[in-house]
Amino acid sequence: MRLPLYQIDAFADKPFSGNPAAIVPLTKWLDERLMQAIAAENNLAETAFFLETGPGRYDLRWFTPTVEVDLCGHATLASAYVVFTRLDATLRRVDFKTRSGILTVARAEGGMLAMDFPAIAMEAFTPSDTEQARFREAIGGPTPRESWRGPNLMFVFDDAAVIPELAPTGALGAVLGPHALICTAPAALGSGFDFVSRFFAPNHGIAEDPVTGSAHCALAPYWARRLKKSSLVGRQQSARGGTVWCEDKGARVLLKGRCAFFLAGEIAL
Repeated sequence: MRLPLYQIDAFADKPFSGNPAAIVPLTKWLDERLMQAIAAENNLAETAFFLETGPGRYDLRWFTPTVEVDLCGHATLASAYVVFTRLDATLRRVDFKTRSGILTVARAEGGMLAMDFPAIAMEAFTPSDTEQARFREAIGGPTPRESWRGPNLMFVFDDAAVIPELAPTGALGAVLGPHALICTAPAALGSGFDFVSRFFAPNHGIAEDPVTGSAHCALAPYWARRLKKSSLVGRQQSARGGTVWCEDKGARVLLKGRCAFFLAGEIAL
């Protein structure tokens, strides 16, 4: 069996930035264990597999090197890029059927692609003194101003300078349990961004995700409320870095970004 394989840098203006995703178009579904093995072999934050079900319609699944996940933004953006540039250049939008419902990606201005995603609700919580001490040690940073909980945890800091200086230790996975962690702060004045962030998911096989679309489903509503504006620009401050243009639409979030082509190849099984 031979399968096409693309590697795309999502939320990137050029290769070697943004978040790399492996994309595998299929003509029929593979065994789940085989898809997980391919994702482990690729060893990227996500490998996406999709299957066409009709004109502009696809079933889409995402795998980290260790688990299948319910929502992935950058691999969805990269999948749409592959459809638009390699499979059907006539399409203006695609609809992906996923574990998180129908996710639509459309061509947008300036060569960007726009994803219509569900907003993620978060609840504020107050860690105990013991929990705060464990979190501080595990993330290698100060006590956050606010703590929020949903599918992931989110720590909000006062100073943008804190975010790139965070230095998580090997203890982070044990402290987080089943959650991943978003760390965020308001962007510095004059930076051109509204907020900055980083994302850690050690228990999902991802020590740090370079640019995380799904995290912005929680970040955009939070910062829209706090900054009292619906259109925002987020910068994820990983080593590779990436920019996400966000629009808070209530129950939905519009996330926009660019993609850079890196490679096309073939999987031989």
